[in-house]
Amino acid sequence: MTRRTTGTTTIQTVADAAGVSIASVSRVLNGLTANEETIKRVNDAVKAVGYVPNSAAKSLKTNQTGQVAFAMENIGNAAYLAMVQAIQPVLRAGGYRLLLHSTDADVQDEIDVLRSLGQRYVDGLILCPLRVTRRHVAELKRAQAPVVVIGQLPKSCPNDNVRVASRPGVALAIQHLADNDRTRIALVDGPVDTVPGKARYAGYQDGLKQAGLEEDPDLVLFADFTVDGGAKAARALLQQKRPPDAIFAANDLMALGVLQAAREAGLDVPGDVAVVGMDDTELAATAWPPLTSVSLGAQERGRLAAELLLERLSEPDRPRQWVTVEPRLVVRASSGEAT
Repeated sequence: MTRRTTGTTTIQTVADAAGVSIASVSRVLNGLTANEETIKRVNDAVKAVGYVPNSAAKSLKTNQTGQVAFAMENIGNAAYLAMVQAIQPVLRAGGYRLLLHSTDADVQDEIDVLRSLGQRYVDGLILCPLRVTRRHVAELKRAQAPVVVIGQLPKSCPNDNVRVASRPGVALAIQHLADNDRTRIALVDGPVDTVPGKARYAGYQDGLKQAGLEEDPDLVLFADFTVDGGAKAARALLQQKRPPDAIFAANDLMALGVLQAAREAGLDVPGDVAVVGMDDTELAATAWPPLTSVSLGAQERGRLAAELLLERLSEPDRPRQWVTVEPRLVVRASSGEAT
């Protein structure tokens, strides 16, 4: 088959080169059923003539873009990067491209993203908000394209939802620290008005209760979910007259900040203070000392969200699906021996 190098290549060009009808070419290019010989002839012809499908024209005709968006708080957070690494291959296998959007946890920005679905720049959205407000719920109910939410949704929401049991995950970490004879266990949490911040504070309280320990308000500090936020909170804790002998940080970024503050104070980890994070990102294994962390299955959540969205795009009227990912404690050197 000879490559054509002049003129504009069209679907008719492909059909002529393959020796098949335009309808057959269309079926192959759109992934519809065709016999193996036809598929091979069409694919060979596409390569030979250098045909590039006109995505804009296809979008106008089918009202589909072949694109899906993922909106999250911060693409620089390793937990979200892990989600992206799992989402993209699932969508690619389904014939979709992935667009990324960082919201900085700004509620209005997330609302705007949901409203912009009416412009049909994407066929669907995966949304991972830190807060779920009444405005979120209202926009989710009237979204003009399928939306899968990674996070906690109220029961009134009709959207597919991938949830994580972070509250019992924190309790696992607190119990682990208590089993290693830690009695002054501090919490460095994110904003308590966020979904993860609220759940992790509740899990901390559960863990203390299960371990038979009293909550000390002086050992609970709230910051933002960043390295700097964790470091500032840890410095305040470690300067107390009765500092903690263990610190649980609400994510791995904050835990890195805690490790930094401990080094600045000349403390040994875990000898003087044990440290546990949450998310079990790549940062945890590469920290020094290696960081004990609660895995919340970021890649699994991303994969499940992508699969749910593809199913929804294929079957718009199927029943809502909610899936929960269970936590797992990964013990490393920062907290002492496994129990």
